[in-house]
Amino acid sequence: MNDRYQSPLSERYASKEMQYIFSPDMKFKTWRKLWIALAEVEKELGLPITQEQIDELKAHADDINYDVAKAREKEVRHDVMSHVYAYGVQCPKAKGIIHLGATSCYVGDNTDVIIMTEALKLVEKKLVNVIAKLGEFAASYKDLPTLAFTHFQPAQPTTVGKRATLWLQELTLDLDDVEYMISQMKLLGSKGTTGTQASFLELFEGDTDKVRKLDGMIAEKMGFKECYPVSGQTYSRKLDTRVLNVLSGIAQSAHKFSNDIRLLQHLKEIEEPFEKSQIGSSAMAYKRNPMRSERIASLSRYVMVDCLNPAITAATQWFERTLDDSANKRISVPEAFLAVDGILDLYLNVVDGLVVYPKVIESRLMKELPFMATENIMMDAVKAGGDRQELHELIRKHSMAAGKVVKEEGKENDLVDRIAADPAFGMTKEQIMAIMEPKNFVGRAPQQTEEFLKEVVQPILDRYKDVLGMEAEINV
Repeated sequence: MNDRYQSPLSERYASKEMQYIFSPDMKFKTWRKLWIALAEVEKELGLPITQEQIDELKAHADDINYDVAKAREKEVRHDVMSHVYAYGVQCPKAKGIIHLGATSCYVGDNTDVIIMTEALKLVEKKLVNVIAKLGEFAASYKDLPTLAFTHFQPAQPTTVGKRATLWLQELTLDLDDVEYMISQMKLLGSKGTTGTQASFLELFEGDTDKVRKLDGMIAEKMGFKECYPVSGQTYSRKLDTRVLNVLSGIAQSAHKFSNDIRLLQHLKEIEEPFEKSQIGSSAMAYKRNPMRSERIASLSRYVMVDCLNPAITAATQWFERTLDDSANKRISVPEAFLAVDGILDLYLNVVDGLVVYPKVIESRLMKELPFMATENIMMDAVKAGGDRQELHELIRKHSMAAGKVVKEEGKENDLVDRIAADPAFGMTKEQIMAIMEPKNFVGRAPQQTEEFLKEVVQPILDRYKDVLGMEAEINV
């Protein structure tokens, strides 16, 4: 296989489970399940189909004669009719009733919906496991003060755990979208060549009631609540857009997380896992590159752009259908799912092995905290009898001087020493350092973290307790 292109999504990134969902075997076995369902429903509604024929179809539901189908497709250039033929070779008694009254989209489009639904369920499962693992991280570090940033400039402190809830909240919003999308998935049903069900009306000799029942009965047999009430030959391609928009949302959340981790690793505050024998650079042996987070960003970017494909396809469909959707959706939909699958495996792997360096976090915070603590220092000095306006001006001057020492001379922040040496404040360095206890500057960050985990995350974990405990396997 080294002499032809192989998709990195299959070879490097996506799990075997997701790859199977989009495999030919899954597709063609689903086609046969749909043909069985159609035959059963047609029999139940009175068409002359025997139980013997249905039993024959069921006996060969899984042992697909791919060689026969492939040879036939070379002759007729039609994948559906090739598989109808191959199924008929295995089922001579049922040959005449396979695909009865249906058009190719009966198996093609219904299978696409079924596959996307199964893929969404796997995404849902992995998303919940990332939420669970990230929740553990947030709980562990809910009290650890850290320098917060706005515009990547030092701002009021927060805690490491509170920052993690920002990543978590985005994932819970994504989970809402996934759950909603799964609940909205409907089959095309069996609508015929232009969606009018004309062929079935003829099969059932004009019995509208039976034709109306057809879709609902097929949906039930295939495990769905309902079919779309109206369609052209295909289900509306807007469905693909809606599904990929959900995947794009997950990619956006993951990309944001990965950027933050890459920045934190640069600051040496938090690192993604780095294996014992892992090489960071071919030239610089000391390097520990955030390659997993970078890969999350890379795949996420792909998904965000890929979701334009079904949007453009949906916008450019003509009347009851055209075929310029087919080649595009064969690529864009599976690859979006395969990429998101890889993203979530990476996300889970990174969160499960995050390394936190509290001393580095404390050191950076303490370098900036004197500037942030000036209001508290000034208020304590006022309580001791100082003049607020005078003290404010003195702090302004001391802050400017200390900032100049840091930026122009590359020295440590000496603001505390300057204030302690100024008799106008009447405070010792020890008193000032007591005011500068980091936990006094994080507001309600620890409590917010606890409340979020209890009120938002825990109910999710309770609902999904049966799917928790996944571990991510990273291929490279």
